[in-house]
Amino acid sequence: MKVLILGGDGFLGWPTAMHLSSCGHEVTVIDNYFRRTASAEIGAPQLYATPKLNERVVAWAAKSGKDIKVFEGDVTDYKFFLDVFKKVVPDTVVHYAEQPSAPYSMANYEQARFTLNNNLTGTLNLAYAVREVNPECHIVKLGTMGEYGTPDIDIEEGFIDIEHKGRKGRFLFPRQAGSLYHTTKIQDTDLLYFYVRAWGLRVTDLMQGPVYGLFTDEMDDDENLFTCFSYDETFGTALNRFVVQAVAGIPLTVYGAGGQTRGYLNIKDTMQCIRLAVDNPLDEGGLRVFNQFTETFSVNDLADRVVRAGKMLSLDVQVQSVENPRVEAEEHYYNPALSALPDLGLEPNLLTDDVLARILETVMKYKSNIHAESILPKTKWK
Repeated sequence: MKVLILGGDGFLGWPTAMHLSSCGHEVTVIDNYFRRTASAEIGAPQLYATPKLNERVVAWAAKSGKDIKVFEGDVTDYKFFLDVFKKVVPDTVVHYAEQPSAPYSMANYEQARFTLNNNLTGTLNLAYAVREVNPECHIVKLGTMGEYGTPDIDIEEGFIDIEHKGRKGRFLFPRQAGSLYHTTKIQDTDLLYFYVRAWGLRVTDLMQGPVYGLFTDEMDDDENLFTCFSYDETFGTALNRFVVQAVAGIPLTVYGAGGQTRGYLNIKDTMQCIRLAVDNPLDEGGLRVFNQFTETFSVNDLADRVVRAGKMLSLDVQVQSVENPRVEAEEHYYNPALSALPDLGLEPNLLTDDVLARILETVMKYKSNIHAESILPKTKWK
């Protein structure tokens, strides 16, 4: 298929481009380098430098013999985006082109406004481009498990059946955002669901948990193909942040009581999930929702695992509880459903001590690049 990846330079976008290319799809990527620019502006450097897309695709072609096309630009610019869409006429679009950080969205007014405009305008433009150019195009959108919040009931896979006063209906599972970023993810689900009903679009919405790891099968040890790796408080996910702290000799910063529980997955499993969604498009217009994670851990669980893996490498890893900068439940019930992706063939790469040790060993190679001051939380919800 012809696959267009929005946000193809990002932590997940670039590995996805290589993975789908290796599977035989004709891949095109769009990016405006927001993640690189924003990281530089807020003083949150990556663990190591990565080439820009034009260099990356050359390295990938040399390794694989396969071409990936690149368009540099902003998907919120509808004229630019529509022009790319008409040139590619994709069968599938993988939508990563959103500002992905909760702390970034909560830092100040300008970053909040950017998050709202970028995330919703990009999704609106995608819906209109599909309608105008190829209404049969399958949209695979990255949502987040964070949309659900932490309700005191089991979290269903996207939809819930409700009986009320003797009548029954089927609805999107109630969403309870924990940040402005998560609010925009709820809104773009609602936006696409509206156009599914109005225009008959085909949409798969992937409720993805936090992703950890550095490696996919396509990268091997070729640094020209590595994805970006953030460890700061803004763009770094909890586990990636913890492994960098462990290597740098900084106590792991557990926010509050540390009982916050989420569904996590290895970056290799994100590749599997995207491929399974792309290779199994909807037969007809509709919205389907997949919960995308493999294991659930509390923040304390993650910290304990990093301590244990650190001991394997003679690292003296300490843990420190810090004041929680966020507004969230620190102890709660959490039981999300997971069936659709395993039914399609997802084979999880679980978080073992050996997996963590390999990540730690890689981070140790770049220890001199670590900027400790970018790790500690500075953005407060209140």
